[in-house]
Amino acid sequence: MPKDAVRILVTVAAGQIGYALAPMIARGIMLGPDQPVILHLLDIQPVAESLKGVRMELIDAAFPLLQGILATTDVNEACKGVNIAVMILVVAKPANTNALTLKEFAPSIPVKNITCLTRLDHNRALTHISERLNVDVRDVENVIIWGNHSSTQYPDANYAIATTDSGEKSVRALVADDHWIDYEYINSVRERGAEIIKARKLSSALSAASAACDHDWIIGTAKGTWVSMGVYSDGSYGIQPDIIYSFPVTCQKGEWSIVQGLKINEFSREKMDTSMKELTREESLAYSCLNQT
Repeated sequence: MPKDAVRILVTVAAGQIGYALAPMIARGIMLGPDQPVILHLLDIQPVAESLKGVRMELIDAAFPLLQGILATTDVNEACKGVNIAVMILVVAKPANTNALTLKEFAPSIPVKNITCLTRLDHNRALTHISERLNVDVRDVENVIIWGNHSSTQYPDANYAIATTDSGEKSVRALVADDHWIDYEYINSVRERGAEIIKARKLSSALSAASAACDHDWIIGTAKGTWVSMGVYSDGSYGIQPDIIYSFPVTCQKGEWSIVQGLKINEFSREKMDTSMKELTREESLAYSCLNQT
């Protein structure tokens, strides 16, 4: 039996990421190839004409799963009847602190419904390893992005595995180069966004939109695997509670859970704590600015 259409709200829909994200959702990349969708596109009045153009392009693309489009600058109209909006994914930097600010100033939204995007960093980590090992990116699993969506993030390959012709092995064993794992790899993942901006003179909108579709929150993670998401800390792994921090998580039926029981060595502890301290500084600065308004 055909599924009922799901109404999805995309904010800043005329922006670079919104423009790249909307057709991916309409094509079924986010919710699957059999899930019809109705898009609610929201942006501000000064870009109303651009928003109108996005709507026209989506219509012209004739996506079979796209059963309707609402393009508006009225937030109340945009939110009416939506199914996927109260599951909030914050993308704009500083993503972790923006998500925390939203949590503080929108207390009616359950904290479990607010996340920030570190899946882009997670995908970059997967790709760097797949290129190093000359394997398909789908054959690399269980990298971790700890911390902030910033240059202090910690791309951790200690639990990563890759499948090669000889079977499944740890990435560290396959790479057989601790310096690459502990320094070159970490820095390359951290600096990728800046490299793209330098090359394009624009941010990485396409890969960010793709990562938003990969977020796995709704469809869920495969058994035995995890993904990285910025979520509300419960104190796991010694991370300060009540900040938005990127952890390894599993997702099932629209719920995320932090993966537990991973051993953290001294090297990782230092990297994780550095990013945590940056987030606490960001939090203090954000609150001081907001309290002055």
